[in-house]
Amino acid sequence: MPRYTGRFAPTPSGPLHFGSLVTALASWLDARAVNGHWQLRIEDTDTPRSSRRAVDTILRQLEAFGLYHDGAVCHQSERHDAYQQALDRLHEQGVAYPCSCTRRELQGYRRYPGWCRTGPCHPERELAWRLRTDTGPSVISWQDRRLGTQRWPLAEQGDVILRRRDGIWAYQLAVVIDDAAQQITDIVRGSDLLDNTPWQRYLQLALGLPAPRYLHLPLIVTASGQKLSKQNLAPALPFEGAAPRRLLHQALAALGQRPADELARAPVARQLAWAVAHWSAENIGSAAHYPTPGPIDDCSHDSR
Repeated sequence: MPRYTGRFAPTPSGPLHFGSLVTALASWLDARAVNGHWQLRIEDTDTPRSSRRAVDTILRQLEAFGLYHDGAVCHQSERHDAYQQALDRLHEQGVAYPCSCTRRELQGYRRYPGWCRTGPCHPERELAWRLRTDTGPSVISWQDRRLGTQRWPLAEQGDVILRRRDGIWAYQLAVVIDDAAQQITDIVRGSDLLDNTPWQRYLQLALGLPAPRYLHLPLIVTASGQKLSKQNLAPALPFEGAAPRRLLHQALAALGQRPADELARAPVARQLAWAVAHWSAENIGSAAHYPTPGPIDDCSHDSR
């Protein structure tokens, strides 16, 4: 078996929030508990929504919480050639095709109706590229480490975008190519990405790439049940003073690790050492609520 290699792959459209911390922490612990590698990838293919300032903030946030990565940081914005080569291979196999359809034309359709599968309806337009799913396996299946056996009818997923009309690479293709390039063996991420996995498994099969193991985490939700996300204006993760101690303890609790109350006042390094020694993915439960911030009775300003 290859050495465990995990990763955390944030999009630099803003700073990390508490939900991001839970995902980063779970993937880091899952790797460190078996003496594995943990890599960092900045998913900045969508350059108009990405910023260098957000990247710098994310790096500082991870450092404040003791979540240090191994090796160089991978930036998707530097990986155009690798994605193009993969798309060319898919096109040669008849698995990818150009599409001229606009969002307005597709309004009211739950999934892409396949209008351009035999050629773009409007070849004079700027063209996107899609993954053809009607000729692939009837069912994509895998074993999720938390959710168990997954079986998804591929054709019901629809023909997902691989490259947008403006030339920006879509998440589905980029993530598969980069996971293979970084030799990722285990993916730990939020369950909001569960329905992306069938497309990614299909791309791995089509390109002859190894399939990582998957662990999809419960979502962090607000008191009203809304997913905590940048789109929902989740507050940025504070990383100064005693905040990392308190929030790290709350993230461990959200992951079902049951840290002792007194551990909330311990430096980040001590909390992480305890968490690595006691890590159990089997203890992860269902959706967890975003914690209400509270003070830590500690005169120290060193979170480590």
